[in-house]
Amino acid sequence: MSHLNRRQALRLFAAAGVAGAAAPLLSACSSGSDSDSSTALPSGPPVKIGMIVPLTGSRKDLGNEMDNGFQLYLKTHENKLGNREVQLVKVDEGETAETGKAAAEKLIKEDRVLALTGVASAAAMMAMKDTIESAAVPLVGSNASPTALQGVKYIWRTSFVASEPGQALAKWAADNAGGSVAIVAADYPGEDDEAKAFLDAFVNANGSVSGGGIRFTPFQSKDYGQVLNQVKNSGATAMFAFYAGTSAVDFVKQYKAAKFPASFKLFAPGSLTEGYVLKQQGEDAKGIYTAMNYSPDLDNAANRRFIADYQKSFGTIPSTYAMASYDAAAVLDKAIGDASRPQLDSFSLNAAIGKLGQIDSPRGGWQFSQNRTPLQRWYLRQVRLDGALLSNVLTAELTTLG
Repeated sequence: MSHLNRRQALRLFAAAGVAGAAAPLLSACSSGSDSDSSTALPSGPPVKIGMIVPLTGSRKDLGNEMDNGFQLYLKTHENKLGNREVQLVKVDEGETAETGKAAAEKLIKEDRVLALTGVASAAAMMAMKDTIESAAVPLVGSNASPTALQGVKYIWRTSFVASEPGQALAKWAADNAGGSVAIVAADYPGEDDEAKAFLDAFVNANGSVSGGGIRFTPFQSKDYGQVLNQVKNSGATAMFAFYAGTSAVDFVKQYKAAKFPASFKLFAPGSLTEGYVLKQQGEDAKGIYTAMNYSPDLDNAANRRFIADYQKSFGTIPSTYAMASYDAAAVLDKAIGDASRPQLDSFSLNAAIGKLGQIDSPRGGWQFSQNRTPLQRWYLRQVRLDGALLSNVLTAELTTLG
């Protein structure tokens, strides 16, 4: 499909919208990041929002993208949410569950924030769960969303449940693998939802698994030669791989160096080639398929504005991490405006979030499900040249999950 024709197809696709896929589960009202409802409200005193993102360590680049998305929304909305000036207090999430929990405790107990946002690590999210629930301070998280996070009242996520990329990809993989599929994944502490969800859904779709299960590699390993040789000699015709961050960079480069047959397919959750890691992988990532809730070439009005503003501010294409953080700000914007009538506090804000309808997002319209995560479309992408840039190019719609 030519670039122009692909754009035209995306325009028609985006016009269908998520709204037709399912009725709102929490409310029939609608909202959007560019809604005029908040600006029509009388202004109130400033609000203090706490952001928990990695500012140091191995996930710093991820933290930067999350920070960029939220800051961009503030920049394009006069540094206001719900027509109130915003004081954004950032605390380093660090690299452990303990440092993430400590960040949440500081923002709640010392800084006395109205709401929280951010959180990159699933382990950190689980560690701070009880702190947030007992304090009754809403967290509109923009990345970590482990499957085990259930029964919460004050934790919302604008990203996706960790099991969903694998679930979204499984049917397509079963239909297109051309034989058996090897499944490999890093043994991330408490973060194996992606690979297990793919395995279950793939088997249910009558897919054939090479080796009978998941081949786990050691956490933070930098040498994938052994597992790649195992897969290459197994007779598998395709591979599902779950890696993120620096591990994704190392894995993709070593996969390319292993010289698999040209017909061999590599597919993965979007984290394998998303954002900053794709820049480091370069040409080695070409041809990889991923499932993700966002692609930068989605042709809708909200995404065109987002892309233009993001490129102007940061000189690069945004990732799903930036987009989800941008949407977290949009959620807070509308909810703070709604909760200000008659009086804004953390309790009324949380109730207002629960009444939001559709969010007009760069990913396409979405709404919170009863699980406090987005009901949204999932897309198949392939790493290709898009003009002069290497990008995750949208190739098909996969499914709607939420």
